[in-house]
Amino acid sequence: MGSTCVRIAIDAMGGDHAPNEIVAGALRAREELGVEVLLVGDPQQIESKLPPKTNLAHVEIVTAEEAIAMDEEPLSAIRRKPKASINVAMDLVKKQQADAVVSAGHSGAAMAAALLRLGRLPGIDRPAIGAVFPTMVAGKPVLVLDVGANVDCRPKFLEQFAVMGSIYSQYVLGTPEPKVGLLNIGEEDCKGNDAAVRAHQLLKEKTQITFIGNAEGRDVLSGHFDVIVCDGFVGNVLLKFAEAVGEIMLQIMREELPQGVRGQIGTAILKPNLRRIKQRVDHAEHGGALLLGVGGICIISHGSSQAPSIFNAIRMAKEAVNNQVLQRIQSQYQSVQQESG
Repeated sequence: MGSTCVRIAIDAMGGDHAPNEIVAGALRAREELGVEVLLVGDPQQIESKLPPKTNLAHVEIVTAEEAIAMDEEPLSAIRRKPKASINVAMDLVKKQQADAVVSAGHSGAAMAAALLRLGRLPGIDRPAIGAVFPTMVAGKPVLVLDVGANVDCRPKFLEQFAVMGSIYSQYVLGTPEPKVGLLNIGEEDCKGNDAAVRAHQLLKEKTQITFIGNAEGRDVLSGHFDVIVCDGFVGNVLLKFAEAVGEIMLQIMREELPQGVRGQIGTAILKPNLRRIKQRVDHAEHGGALLLGVGGICIISHGSSQAPSIFNAIRMAKEAVNNQVLQRIQSQYQSVQQESG
């Protein structure tokens, strides 16, 4: 696109707290990140959530007459409601009127809309949602995919996830030689069901990635792996469990800090440490997950996202655009295909 300012299309009607928290997070991103935000949805509802005397510079409201509820079947809803907010947002990217999409709505609908409107990248059978998890090693995250786009996966899909995940980890997360693992119930090559055994063999033979073997559940946050692949059923359970553990840790810390004056003094002293802990374990700090394998930048946020999560999802989208994630994955994956072909 010709403009130097990143333009983010935001599904203002998607999520448990839409449009209130979506609008609040978008306005904060406009102010702090310098992005242009396109709020897609019901203009009356969106305008009613704008604070008085809001500066509308770099804010555009794009009308969408419908929205997709969380309990709707994604593909049929996408086709039945062409003017739904997620469809309109994806069309903005397709028409190059926006650089990326952020949605906290129905993740299945977001994926379906991305597939129908943006299409798959060449050589990709199924897109995957990649989520960044903290690890025991500070500053060394692990990318887990898929965390919800594909409930059932063939070994071939897991192989593609590993390639895309390695590229993302290398070029965006800055990992020189990403170490890939396959989530399984044991370290041995023969462990797991038939699909896991066959996927292990494919990954082992894939010379374009650094596959170091199976990763058990206890290994996910160890820092030994940079990329872990699994099907979307297991990945989604893992994601939500990890989010819950992070919330419990923060709650325990609040409860265990001393009360009264002594607690206030202690909290003041520990404030920088507590802030860093929160940044490492709170899923709101990460904002969302990138849908890898489609022809556009699409960030899928948690359905319960509030303003901080939306802000961070927009930040993630901006970073993905500025770091040319789409172009890098497309270019690198095409070269991988040519080498393997």
